[in-house]
Amino acid sequence: MLTQIKDLAKSLAPTLSEIRRHLHSHPELSGHEQQTAAYVAGVLSSCGLQVREGVGKVGVVGELLGNGSDTRLLAIRTDMDALPIQERTDLAFASRHPGIMHACGHDVHTTVGLGTAMVWAQLRDVLPGRLRFLFQPAEEIAQGAAWMVKDGVMEDVSGIFSVHVFPSIAAGVVGIRYGVLTAAADDLEILIQGESGHGARPHEAIDAIWIAAQVITALQQAISRTHNPLRPVVLTIGQIKGGRASNVIADQVRLLGTVRSLHPETSLELPAWVEQIVGGICQTYGAKYEIKYHCGVPSVINDFRLTRILEMAATEAWGAEQVQIIQEPSLGAEDFSVYLQHAPGSMFRLGVGNRDRPNYPLHHPQFEVDESAIVTGVVTLAYAAYQYWQ
Repeated sequence: MLTQIKDLAKSLAPTLSEIRRHLHSHPELSGHEQQTAAYVAGVLSSCGLQVREGVGKVGVVGELLGNGSDTRLLAIRTDMDALPIQERTDLAFASRHPGIMHACGHDVHTTVGLGTAMVWAQLRDVLPGRLRFLFQPAEEIAQGAAWMVKDGVMEDVSGIFSVHVFPSIAAGVVGIRYGVLTAAADDLEILIQGESGHGARPHEAIDAIWIAAQVITALQQAISRTHNPLRPVVLTIGQIKGGRASNVIADQVRLLGTVRSLHPETSLELPAWVEQIVGGICQTYGAKYEIKYHCGVPSVINDFRLTRILEMAATEAWGAEQVQIIQEPSLGAEDFSVYLQHAPGSMFRLGVGNRDRPNYPLHHPQFEVDESAIVTGVVTLAYAAYQYWQ
């Protein structure tokens, strides 16, 4: 079976490259992937899959029914959205949409998902169970998975696989991570309300900017002294809004940020911890405050059995030297975790790093991939799916 899968994937390589380049040159932002979804649905339909469109707002689902006696349903999820970034590559197929770019590799993810579906469409007579392909919108805003689940894509699913490109891993290498893969990601908004006054007479005002500076400093410093250092937390204030003029003490400052953590217990403690720090400082200096703490997507925690299937499939397909066991989790976030609340699953890292030129990180305007990784991803996913039913 592995030989058949590899031969089919290699024969599809030119077509898969064309698909990826089309997707790359026509990126769409989260929740607006209408053209991408129509393109994906067309490819799936041409392969004979049962296709549903408009799932999760603009998502697509393709399903293959096997001839085997195994009733378990395996899902394979890939995402389709791009980022609001102006591309600065010299690719002939660079983005045609100003200010929008596939800088996170979702064009590759979608192509790998389509390639896996194309392979199994030709092998459906020996498909042991049922396969459901989920092409998800809006991963970058961490909402698409919830939209898809709400529309029932996880009904009857007994397991789920996914993939994410990784530029720091060379193309041809598959990264495997057991346990926690990504962080829980929460959104934080803090409004500090002081009292305006003349810049020359600060004692007659309550300086919201100065108090905001104390809040930011205290939040950063307190992490290292109030949280277990073996359970990391990262809090970043990414936006500050406040003030009207250089000689007027600001009466209001709004802080926007993100909070990342790896352990569920820590994540549960963070809203009260932020409230305690902010409240203490504002009370000391006479300011009022409001906090909006939104708990976002949880950590991706890879299931041991499914991760083992991915590792063994990749090892058999490419050799042990092309399989990298990832030792540390990422503090990035992934809404693949939402699916894992409904079925066990595992996500692997697909190496896309070029060996002969600089590799820019994800979300960089010069991010590029080595397209040879597409076949690696297709074979790994397709063969892991086969092994799932063995």
